Amino acid sequence: MLRVENFFDLESNPFADLFETIEYVWEALGRIKDYIKGHLQPNVINLRRDTSLLTKTLVIHEGKVIDSGFTLEHGDATKGKFIVKKDGEVLSQASVIYAGAALLDNEIQIGKGTVIEPGALIKGPTIILDNTEVRQGAYIRGNVMVGNKCVVGHTTEMKSAVMLGESKAGHFAYIGDSILGKVNLGAGTKLANLKIVESAVVLRIRGKRYDTGLRKFGAILGDGVETGCNTVTAPGTLLGKGVLVYPNAAVRGYHPPNTVIRLKQLQKYRQREK
Repeated sequence: MLRVENFFDLESNPFADLFETIEYVWEALGRIKDYIKGHLQPNVINLRRDTSLLTKTLVIHEGKVIDSGFTLEHGDATKGKFIVKKDGEVLSQASVIYAGAALLDNEIQIGKGTVIEPGALIKGPTIILDNTEVRQGAYIRGNVMVGNKCVVGHTTEMKSAVMLGESKAGHFAYIGDSILGKVNLGAGTKLANLKIVESAVVLRIRGKRYDTGLRKFGAILGDGVETGCNTVTAPGTLLGKGVLVYPNAAVRGYHPPNTVIRLKQLQKYRQREK
């Protein structure tokens, strides 16, 4: 019920070894920092050129930085439709970092076919893999892993968190100390990660108590989860595969796969948990 396979299909996932040998899925949160340290392949030092704020749009192709003579055909990077050309030739899987993006240190890895839009701010250590969009105004605060074909959207903030792949947080999201599978977050979704009361997060699931030992613990969202606009999750929320959350819901606790969460159902859930 609370194991990794109950939330994510990790076959061929580039971050699969983050979860090796753990008993409960949330235990991976405590491994993120060391995992990044052991796997990070920084490649932005030649982009930064002694400045954090890029003043010129740059392209990375086959490990080389191109600073002129290219054209851009805008499209969805997650679907391979963002096209970079030079001298009439398509530069397959070229990445684009726009002028106005801020790369605050060198401990950043940007994958192939990825687009970093103007106004995005990225702190290391951070791994961003292939065909991902980091959109205008996104704030990546470090100890972050973003997989293939993800969207870190406009004014979306991430810290100490993982997007495993095809994870979409397109608008106004907060993702702290959380792990997301193949999910879609409605605009304004907030994954709260810190209790008001100063103590570690304790889960109570089906009559059993689980002391996570984590002071900061946002949410675990399994593959296929969708949240409606303005959803808020309390610290230590776990949503199984295929859970659908209606807009404006405040969600907490564990919800099994394929649950549909409406406000009325939440009221019943809270009464049951008392």
